[in-house]
Amino acid sequence: MSRVIPGVDGPFPVLQVALDYIEIERAIRLAHEAVAGGADWIEAGTPLIKSEGFEAVRKLRSAFPHHVIIADLKTMDAGRIEFEAAANAGATIAVVLAAASDATISQCVEVGYKYGLKTYCDTINYPDYRFAERVMEISRLGVDFIGVHMPIDDQMRGQDPLARLKAARSATDLPLAVAGGVTSETAPDMLKAGASIIIVGGALHKASDARRAAMNLKQAMTTGIPEASAIGHRSTSGNIKEILLRTSSSNLSDAMHHKPCLANIHPRTPGLRMAGPAQTVRSCPGDWNKVVQAIDQTPSGGVLVVDCGGVTPAVFGELAAHSAKNRGLGGVVIHGAIRDSDVSTRIGLPIFSSSVCSNAGEPKGFGEIGTEIIINGQAVRPGDWIFGDDDGVMVLPKEQAVEYANRALDVMEMEQRLSAEILSGKSLAEVVNLKKWEKH
Repeated sequence: MSRVIPGVDGPFPVLQVALDYIEIERAIRLAHEAVAGGADWIEAGTPLIKSEGFEAVRKLRSAFPHHVIIADLKTMDAGRIEFEAAANAGATIAVVLAAASDATISQCVEVGYKYGLKTYCDTINYPDYRFAERVMEISRLGVDFIGVHMPIDDQMRGQDPLARLKAARSATDLPLAVAGGVTSETAPDMLKAGASIIIVGGALHKASDARRAAMNLKQAMTTGIPEASAIGHRSTSGNIKEILLRTSSSNLSDAMHHKPCLANIHPRTPGLRMAGPAQTVRSCPGDWNKVVQAIDQTPSGGVLVVDCGGVTPAVFGELAAHSAKNRGLGGVVIHGAIRDSDVSTRIGLPIFSSSVCSNAGEPKGFGEIGTEIIINGQAVRPGDWIFGDDDGVMVLPKEQAVEYANRALDVMEMEQRLSAEILSGKSLAEVVNLKKWEKH
């Protein structure tokens, strides 16, 4: 007996899977998994349409002849042309932006009446100061659905769509769709705030088992009780460390446009990882006076970062390690030499340095605490976030720490899905379709 497929006019709520891939083959594989888990509507995401064109819609229609197919065009102009093309390709719903002119939106609606294509108006990035007013305006233009959408780049800065969803619900009676980092943990809140359509991208296309993830989402939507999600937890200013420690320096490098780690700084305590805000010290080679003083001035969980020229003799050893551990430091980075590295390993204090030697310097007292330092070309300021693991040490500017922590987590979650596809028998080159994306 086949599963009943909800029609485009309900019953609501429905789960919509957003296929935000750039390869149609991967998108269709994910769609099959999501539908098997209970996803109702299938969206050809904007990246997929930009990559594959309307052929993506045609292929989805062929693979899922009885499902609602959404073409996420994000139309801003030429509404008639784009919506006619979507209808002819087999879409059930197409997307125009609320930021488009009334004339463009009206053209989309007219095409919809002619071709039986529903019009979804996406309010993504519409200014807050007249958001509710615009929702009322587009409702009067005859659209069928209104979408509340938090952009991925804003999600990376810790934002979610809930407040705008509530504002939209107060301004219209039309069915509302919500997108922007929704998971099985947050979907019930979105429904309570007035959503009829739950659009989920990352929580499905980053899941190693998208079928199971879709089942959890449908369960949460049906019962109104949040279901635990392994995907989509976002950092705020209060939990940066927690999020960072789920990632790696490689994830951070990828998230920061392949930024390198601190050059010539190596792990001395294998297997120990650290994440915390920097307390900086500038000192002369071998002068450990300010280094030891700074231990007492570093808040619990902070990372002591020292520039003493990258040379010997050592400015940090066994006694300083015990002192730092007692103070609750999260770790130590020395652009210079350390000694007694076995002690730091034994007591669980992550430490990174340029070199190791047996001879210590003298406490002369030159230098500064709490000033910007430069380590092999990279600036480190007090309060910048420091992350270290066996691959090296990364510096996150404090103003962007939340965003980069979230982007690193996003990279890690994406790789989980890639790993699952490779373990199913495919090669990495096949999964990411390297040949297609070669430069010519």
